[in-house]
Amino acid sequence: MAGNKKNPSAQYAYIGLVLAGLAGVSTLLAGAAKGMIAIKMFPEDSVPWLDLALQISVALSAIGLLAYVIMAPDAVRRFFTGRQARYGSNSLILTLAFVGIIVVANYLVFQNPKSWDMTEDKSNTLADETLQALATLPEKVTATAFYSVNLNSASADELLSKFKNNSGGKFDYKFVDPDLDPVAAREAGITGDGKIMLQMGDRKEIASFASETELTKAMIRLISPTARVVYFLEGHGEPTLDASFSTAKSTLESKNYTVNSLNLLSTNKIPEDALAIIIAGPMKPVSATEVDLLKKYVDSGGSLVVMEDPTLVTEFGDSPDPLAEYLTKDWGITLDNDIVIDLINSQNPLQAVSSNIGIHPITQNLTQNYIVILPQARSLSIAGQVENVNQTPIILTTEQSWGETELKADTQPEFDPEKDTAGPLNLAIAGENGVTKGRVVVFGNSVFATNDGFDAYGNGNMFINSVDWAAEQEDLINLTPRQPTMRTFIPPNNLVFLVMIITTVLVLPGFVVFAGVSAWVARRKRG
Repeated sequence: MAGNKKNPSAQYAYIGLVLAGLAGVSTLLAGAAKGMIAIKMFPEDSVPWLDLALQISVALSAIGLLAYVIMAPDAVRRFFTGRQARYGSNSLILTLAFVGIIVVANYLVFQNPKSWDMTEDKSNTLADETLQALATLPEKVTATAFYSVNLNSASADELLSKFKNNSGGKFDYKFVDPDLDPVAAREAGITGDGKIMLQMGDRKEIASFASETELTKAMIRLISPTARVVYFLEGHGEPTLDASFSTAKSTLESKNYTVNSLNLLSTNKIPEDALAIIIAGPMKPVSATEVDLLKKYVDSGGSLVVMEDPTLVTEFGDSPDPLAEYLTKDWGITLDNDIVIDLINSQNPLQAVSSNIGIHPITQNLTQNYIVILPQARSLSIAGQVENVNQTPIILTTEQSWGETELKADTQPEFDPEKDTAGPLNLAIAGENGVTKGRVVVFGNSVFATNDGFDAYGNGNMFINSVDWAAEQEDLINLTPRQPTMRTFIPPNNLVFLVMIITTVLVLPGFVVFAGVSAWVARRKRG
């Protein structure tokens, strides 16, 4: 009969199924790639032809299925009308419902991100002070984290994500590689790696490193901006601010500092808004009258950044140096009368190169990848402990360097153990008075912060960090640190460990296998 005639094209119908299967796999892979791009695992332009590939895959899947239906209509009819079709349709409906629920749930979560801290000590929850600062943001804040490929940004990304998720849409962030985009780093006032700029409208603040405390303090400064003024002392033959220190000045101004010059010889008064006074490369000694004013200023909580070059390259001669005497007496920091010779780290023996960095807020994130170069520097020493004063060396040379006390022209310098100071030598020391809250940062060189040296390695970062530490009001906020809950794994004894192995490796899997075999045997008996 006509109804029993075989369809000659049915034998080729499997080609349509194979085409549909391969295209379906391609569709799944393309869809997964689209999903990963949507959640920003990869940049949007990483696969420019992905949309076209997805469209072609879907089209080929439809063509393959349609070809199979046309070439094997009897097989399709049996599939949809047989007993297996009824069972299969139920499974298909349940599968589609499950997949649909998963897709909808993930879409809702993606569009409305929320997080729950299930840790006992709430170690993943922001402090109340931080949450309050986020809640009081008057407008949106955008954080730009400057991280190069040499610095791991995972912890910073996690922290910034917490800020974003708790901001109600008022906080967002992005990452920029300062090595690939140095223009953006310079415009943001970034000198170094691992710093984060927060911008709200026209105002911006910079967090020195990725921590909840630093970011919260930067946000509070954005919310309640206050005048921050630093002064460069002049009148002693210092390099001019607008000519020699213009790069340092513009970098400070990009961080919302106001930078002015100060001539104490003419004004005889320190401005009340001075957060720090910078003494950079005087050619003549600072007078005793000026030092008295500076002492009163620091004793009342002010700060100094002192950068004095070796007397050999100045016009000090045999004149007394009241500023150096003040630093020795009140701070225990002595400006040695020498010039640093460095034959190991530099082809130029008069160019001192940092070999070690002290642990201090100034040197935060200033690793060995960012050495500091101080041309024609003098060494510093700690004269002794001073009551209430904490001294911290922040830049040191190698042991092979020394402080030359009798440098002669046209003569190769040689170390004299009876006259010279053996390394390692201090090139910079920070001091803080725990009672007056006054601060000083002393360098044996000023050239490193001039336009010629500012961009060399970590020079600019060291100078800006020093001014920040000296001038910034660090007690603006105090976040209470959490003590993490310590947990210790106690290994079980041999018997307990054996029971655990048998239970997990044999008993539980064996129970699952037994249940499956029993169900199969029961179904076989029922026919």
